[in-house]
Amino acid sequence: MKYILLHGLGQASSSWKDTVEAMDSQFDILCPDLSQWLCNKKACYANLYQAFKAYCEPFREPLNLCGLSLGGILALQYGIEHPKKVNSLVLIGTQYTMPKRLLQVQNVIFRILPNSSFQKMGFGKMDFINLSKSMMDLDFQDDLRKIRCRVLVICGDKDKANKSASLRLKKQIPHAEISIIAHAGHEVNLDNPAELGKELNAFFKK
Repeated sequence: MKYILLHGLGQASSSWKDTVEAMDSQFDILCPDLSQWLCNKKACYANLYQAFKAYCEPFREPLNLCGLSLGGILALQYGIEHPKKVNSLVLIGTQYTMPKRLLQVQNVIFRILPNSSFQKMGFGKMDFINLSKSMMDLDFQDDLRKIRCRVLVICGDKDKANKSASLRLKKQIPHAEISIIAHAGHEVNLDNPAELGKELNAFFKK
């Protein structure tokens, strides 16, 4: 089985390095770089999701998807639309209904930041802004009942912006489990990768 780890906006595939090192070597783990999927394409969520679907298409066996934030949204939508192709889902700091106000504030901050702040993140400044804007109307609440696979919801204990959404997500998916990672904010894979790896090991081995 494949285990695909999808990073968040502002991260890169290397953001999973320490988490992967904490996971069991038996897992066949893939960490794609999301920015590469939008090479020569308009930076918008629809294009990114279509590229993710194309990435998953060659795999015949059911997939184990783990995503943080933007990566979690991609994994969530794929799990809803392709239930037979997904063996399990891990959703880290993931919103299922986009917080428009938060995204608007985020875009204001993006516009103020210098271009140099985005150089190491894979996406350019306008890519960040356009991608964020294109996500504002996403709402998967009515489709959560379509998820049939095992689900683990994860959130950092210091991630105030997403903790309540994570708790609601767990309730919306009755068979889901939840884990709050100590000493971590939104970027759990960077803040406490050892504990995250431990949680993923336990979940995937069940």
